[in-house]
Amino acid sequence: MKKTLFILLLLFGGYAMQSQVLISLLLGNKLNSDKIEFGLEGGMNFSSIFNMDSKKYANDWNLGFYFIYQIKNNWYINTGVLVKAKLGVGGLTQNDLDFLGVKFPDSSLRDGGEYYQKTNTFLVPMMVRYMFKNRIYVEGGLQAGLRYKSWVEYDYKSKEEKINLRQYNKDKTNALDVGALVGAGYRLNKKRTGMTVGVKYYYGFVNVFKGVPGTKNSSFFVKLNIPIGAGERAQKKREEAAKKRAAKKAEKEKKN
Repeated sequence: MKKTLFILLLLFGGYAMQSQVLISLLLGNKLNSDKIEFGLEGGMNFSSIFNMDSKKYANDWNLGFYFIYQIKNNWYINTGVLVKAKLGVGGLTQNDLDFLGVKFPDSSLRDGGEYYQKTNTFLVPMMVRYMFKNRIYVEGGLQAGLRYKSWVEYDYKSKEEKINLRQYNKDKTNALDVGALVGAGYRLNKKRTGMTVGVKYYYGFVNVFKGVPGTKNSSFFVKLNIPIGAGERAQKKREEAAKKRAAKKAEKEKKN
């Protein structure tokens, strides 16, 4: 477990550095404005597909970046993209395998293994967020997905051996997905920007499998957001902007 967390932290840090350089080149000084926050989003999602015989969740890590734009006062737009994300369902039954038309070589299988349907998908949320004074926020909107890989996976692990087999079925799944997304979370410090923890729930409107009604994606996300474009420079700009706004307000009050 410690080894896995260490590897994830290394990957997360390397990805953060590359993303910060790329976005800085694209946006320049706008990245550090008092209206925009940019950073990394990572966590886990627990996904399933409705209308399958199996009701078991498939658990996977996800990683991407986010943009938060302040509209007015406590209202924000939250968007971005999860570039490493999987949706699907775990614990496929024989009925599910028959439905998917999958058959693995019997000589390669062991009792106690598990079957999964998985899709690699780019996920792009577009949500409106409201931030309360106690640093709790709620948000809701839509999420679009673009599938670029799809497969049925057999996974078996024991002390003596490890077996992992895949049969790709991209041609049986729809490439585009869209659905409703709602969430809530908490900002960990009192500043306007800072790390947040949160949860999201996604319900898809599009069938996962072509011509099979009711096979909608469903996924719970547990996430950590880390701003990487909102350092000291950005904080100073926000403080200066806040002072200017306060001075203008005081000047108007004097005139009135």
